[in-house]
Amino acid sequence: MPDTSAISETESFAISDNAAKRIAALVAMEDTPDMRLRVAVSGGGCSGFQYGFSLDNELKDDDILYEKNGIEVVIDEVSLDFLKGSELDFKEDLIGSYFAMTNPNATSTCGCGTSFAV
Repeated sequence: MPDTSAISETESFAISDNAAKRIAALVAMEDTPDMRLRVAVSGGGCSGFQYGFSLDNELKDDDILYEKNGIEVVIDEVSLDFLKGSELDFKEDLIGSYFAMTNPNATSTCGCGTSFAV
């Protein structure tokens, strides 16, 4: 059974106000109850690992649930090992609008910030 006790912002993972607002807007567009943002790390990208962001309404046994301002973000335990101490943010600039991670565990990142090395 997944750990469904929502964890507010902690030292292990933080969600910015901008990210929480964008997640709330994305969830509002969905017609599915209990929708949340899933953050995952997988192998790939030009630096070795890449971030993945998707809307999801299922919880798995190894998921950790985070909450901020009424929204939920879920991360599996393996991905959280790579994301401890990180902050999820949402940016809007000249190259577009996107979720971005500030990850203290990354020793290098690609130019666009979607992949990293440890």
